[in-house]
Amino acid sequence: MDQIKFFIDFDGTITRTDVVDLVLQRFSKDGWQEAEKSWIQGRIGSRECLTRQIGSVSATKEDVRCLLKEVEVDPYFVSFWKKTRNLGIPIVVVSDGFDFIIREIFGRLSSEAGGGILRTPLFSNRLAWVGKKVKASFSKGPLCEHGCANCKERVIRKLRKKGDRIIFIGDGWSDRFAASVSHLTFAKGRLLKYCCEHRVPHRAYSSFKEVEEWLKDNISC
Repeated sequence: MDQIKFFIDFDGTITRTDVVDLVLQRFSKDGWQEAEKSWIQGRIGSRECLTRQIGSVSATKEDVRCLLKEVEVDPYFVSFWKKTRNLGIPIVVVSDGFDFIIREIFGRLSSEAGGGILRTPLFSNRLAWVGKKVKASFSKGPLCEHGCANCKERVIRKLRKKGDRIIFIGDGWSDRFAASVSHLTFAKGRLLKYCCEHRVPHRAYSSFKEVEEWLKDNISC
């Protein structure tokens, strides 16, 4: 029997909005949209994009922490997380976003999900502060061919084992390479369009309720 293993994006997937974009909209100077446009057009990778964008942010850690209280999470995510834990199905969070943001929001969820959610394996980028100056840092090692900040495809290739059935869940442009090396992708937003255009095996979804329903139907497969 294949072992189902979930790899899950964070921004716009676990959360209902892209939290990095929210931080940029609130605290960045003008110009972050130009970096975003260059990335979408393929002129720069996401590492270069995020370096430029985060470098334009002026906010203390407490400023960002307060903003994160406004962020809504998919209302069915905790139920899904509990279901996978009870079934012994691994979850890995792979994000082109930032550890501080993810851990803060998971900390908020721990009252409902339990402290175990804070031990969910996480692969992401990092933030560091000096006053209101914010700096992004990334994993060591050679840059991938796509110039990703956090190469989700590389993480999946590294962690998958023979017999694993890789299920990816995502929504955005940074998820396309991860989707391409997964057995099945739950996709929405820009990722759904990409999967349709490139014939990547996928299912459209709108919330984790649909993923949990699929899991109930396929756990014995």
